[in-house]
Amino acid sequence: MQQTQRLTWLRTSDPRRLASLWWQADSVRREAVGDEVFLRGLVEVSNICRRRCAYCGISAEHKGLERYRMSTEEVLACAHTAVRLGYGTVVLQAGEDPGLTKTRVSDLIRQIKEQTDLAVTLSLGEREEDELAAWRAAGADRYLARFETSNRELFDRIHPPLNGQPADRIRLLRTLRVLGYEVGSGVMVGIPGQTYDDLARDIEWFAESELDMIGVGPFVPHPVTPAVKLPAAAPEQQVPNSVEMTCKVVALARLACPKTNIPSTTALGTLDRENGTELGLQRGANIVMPNLTPHGYRFLYEIYPGKANSQDSPADVREELARRIHGLGRTIGAGRGDSPHYRAGLAAAAVCGEAE
Repeated sequence: MQQTQRLTWLRTSDPRRLASLWWQADSVRREAVGDEVFLRGLVEVSNICRRRCAYCGISAEHKGLERYRMSTEEVLACAHTAVRLGYGTVVLQAGEDPGLTKTRVSDLIRQIKEQTDLAVTLSLGEREEDELAAWRAAGADRYLARFETSNRELFDRIHPPLNGQPADRIRLLRTLRVLGYEVGSGVMVGIPGQTYDDLARDIEWFAESELDMIGVGPFVPHPVTPAVKLPAAAPEQQVPNSVEMTCKVVALARLACPKTNIPSTTALGTLDRENGTELGLQRGANIVMPNLTPHGYRFLYEIYPGKANSQDSPADVREELARRIHGLGRTIGAGRGDSPHYRAGLAAAAVCGEAE
């Protein structure tokens, strides 16, 4: 698909035309990754963060926030809950916490791998190559690091440098690929100052970078952060942070990257509690990430307020998701649910190795 076509879709509001986009994305999704929806158990292991991102509720600038870091035993208990609920993956997410050291995280990964058959996904921010290599060696399977926007000026506006060093998530993604991780990234939709051209370039970058996972969520800033005062683009250029626009990007990402895993994100379900999860799944997504974080910590990991299902037990969330997924005529996937794109890359590498 050409950039002009993507721009046309992003600007389209005609429901009849959009119905065609939804149908195309859902058809490609069905053919490329099937009807299974894989559930990833999310564990928010720490809300300590050294970054000062302009929109995030756990930013280091949020001085009044009670901070926590889960113990190894608490995280392992969540991993066993994931197994009991039939999930194939546990996602360890945190702020960029220096206390989550190379050794500590490596030990945690090894224990999860020794005690369960779960795939381990990490989302721990921008880390040094030696840390990433150690965690991969310990058994980590995947790493998530959203680049948020391909507009560098806009990125720097919402992600201030750390110790004078600008963030470089594109370099991070390349490093993860070299280390053998299944690599995930993605963007926010509706950042103040984000234009339709920016978003079209983001989708083009998805295709060029050959991501294994793509996360797309609406921009939902925490009210205590500077993001609520960021300047918008001109009205005819500013991308809205709506459910519909987020679904357009999900659909276009699926068309650009057919065999990539794409979640229907929590933020999408937060903006539309009744139908957001289903809309994502009907418009290209094949992954959902239910929260396993203990309630005592869950309310302290408030990247943005009012997250969907924040008060429900893991078992209740699992039951509700099953009802919604089966209501779409889909099934819950068993096992790890590795990205078909990643599996194809491994197969190609194995063939090259045999040829040599």
